[in-house]
Amino acid sequence: MAAVIDWIHWLVLIWISLLVMPSLTVDRSNFKTCEQSSFCKRQRSKSPGNSPYRALLDSLELKETSVKLQLINEVNKVPLLLEVYGLQGNIARIKINELNPIKPRYEVSDVLVQDPVTVPLKVSGRDENSAELSFADGVHKILITSKPFRMDITAGSHLVASVNSRGLLFFEPLRKRKESFSDKVSSTVSSAWDRIKSFFSSDTKKEETADEEGKEATSDDPPAEEEPDVKEKEPEPPKEKDVDDEPGMWEETFKTHTDTKPNGPTSIGLDFSLPGFEYVYGIPEHGDTLRLKTTDGGDPYRLYNLDVFQYELYNPMALYGAIPVMLAHNTQRTLGLFWHNAAETWVDISSNTAGKTLFGKMLDFVQGANEIPQTDVRWMSESGIIDVFVLLGPSPFDVFKQYASLTGTQALPPLFSLGYHQCRWNYNDEEDVRNVDAGFDERDIPYDVIWLDIEHADGKRYFTWDPNKFPNPKGMLQNLANKKRKLVSIVDPHIKIDNGYVVHEKLRIKKYYTKNKDGNDYEGWCWPGSVAYPDFTNPEMRSWWANMFSYDKYEGSMENLFVWNDMNEPSVFNGPEVTMHKDAIHFGDWEHRDIHNLYAFYVGMSTYEGLVQRSGGLERPFVLVRGFFAGSQRYWMLFSWKLN
Repeated sequence: MAAVIDWIHWLVLIWISLLVMPSLTVDRSNFKTCEQSSFCKRQRSKSPGNSPYRALLDSLELKETSVKLQLINEVNKVPLLLEVYGLQGNIARIKINELNPIKPRYEVSDVLVQDPVTVPLKVSGRDENSAELSFADGVHKILITSKPFRMDITAGSHLVASVNSRGLLFFEPLRKRKESFSDKVSSTVSSAWDRIKSFFSSDTKKEETADEEGKEATSDDPPAEEEPDVKEKEPEPPKEKDVDDEPGMWEETFKTHTDTKPNGPTSIGLDFSLPGFEYVYGIPEHGDTLRLKTTDGGDPYRLYNLDVFQYELYNPMALYGAIPVMLAHNTQRTLGLFWHNAAETWVDISSNTAGKTLFGKMLDFVQGANEIPQTDVRWMSESGIIDVFVLLGPSPFDVFKQYASLTGTQALPPLFSLGYHQCRWNYNDEEDVRNVDAGFDERDIPYDVIWLDIEHADGKRYFTWDPNKFPNPKGMLQNLANKKRKLVSIVDPHIKIDNGYVVHEKLRIKKYYTKNKDGNDYEGWCWPGSVAYPDFTNPEMRSWWANMFSYDKYEGSMENLFVWNDMNEPSVFNGPEVTMHKDAIHFGDWEHRDIHNLYAFYVGMSTYEGLVQRSGGLERPFVLVRGFFAGSQRYWMLFSWKLN
């Protein structure tokens, strides 16, 4: 009987689990697939083959710090500028931009700790279809092939990486939108109608001023005043579809949100082949295995900071942060690729060993098969330029050192932050904090930090305290300080729209908010309700934000109060994919699509600088942040989601 009861018990648990699990997983329909992202779909539709690009070797210029030459797309004839740099510490940098853009394209700033130190390159060989560049170390070389354009990087006699070997270089130049057929018809009809109205208006005036002899008012009118033949002005429909008319190029709709694209399609892409490498790692953040899987037959890995609640495991969809760094490793060498671009990015991975079982690989070995493992990687970004650092290793330690030389090392944390932290959503008031603190003492459990979530603030107005629940924040902080304990409060980067809220009023008056496409303050919906979003790409705004953490600005704060920034992807509850519209405008008139993954980086950087300043540079800050990008390690700790 007991066995039957246990069996029924397990059936009930399984049934409940099946009912509950769907509600505990992400709603995938809120987030794009590659097929729903027009630039990803366009790029993926291009299959490997001969590249339309040719390197113009006659344009090669050997500069003190780089080698420059032009590339030409032999289909659309748009010229590009290729720049190759040798950098100190076994790093190669490859940049590709338009030679003559109609306006500047966005280039990532502030992520690199400094302008990388260059080492001389020399042209060590050349013929009619190739040029060989040698590094100062005499070991590494780059062979540039003219037609079709490709680059091969070698270390001694070993080929370690090839660029555009599959011909997938993709560069959509900035352009002005061509007038469509319907636009031309509308314009022509409107122009003709204006001329007809002008004709009759002129005719009426002349009749009124005719002389008394009854001379016809129109007898001396010039021929140009005759009624035009509208039909002659009708344009013929285009004989073939214009490439600019592809869906999603100038406007894109996802669910109820429309993304206007005044600059049109601006995506870029490039492929890398890594011979001898079967395993690749990195490009966080994804809920997947350490070793990256091939993406053939599925979606690419996506790098686009998003607030993805209850994300799935073993899925390449984007999460809270994005670090566009990939490592390739085998028993002889480690190699890194750092894709220096902050726009939405997708990464395709394929391998010639994909699908082979361990038995299959052993069989190949026994049979003497000599196929060299190779991983092919394809990066695709919505805007910006191609700017990639090839970290040549050769050891894992070397690659990490090379990456750190570019983006900085991990900030040394304050000692207390290594201890136990007590955090939940949410401690209700000062008494609740006092009781929890006392409870640890009563049970003789050591802890160092207690945390407060959004309800501690007055109506979720950050930099404030609820006057009823936390009337004496300094007293609460002092009680913790007496025991050498700290408190961490949340300050999210969305500001409640309330004319009586000083922080909002100052941001509005100083015009420090991000703007929408029409030039007004961008508004969205988040925890406080209707909110606006400070423009953290603006250096003046970042300085203002940092100053808000000074003791005289953040009322009730003390030396043992530290900060966490949640929702900094940025999270916009009523926005497309729960984030900011891509056509929002930032400092310098850059679109949000250009800087999206940098927004979180700037939020944490500003908060960190604020805590440094308030102590006069004497105390190590503690900042915890959810969204991140390359270089974030210089400023803060990361977390994926709250554990309550």
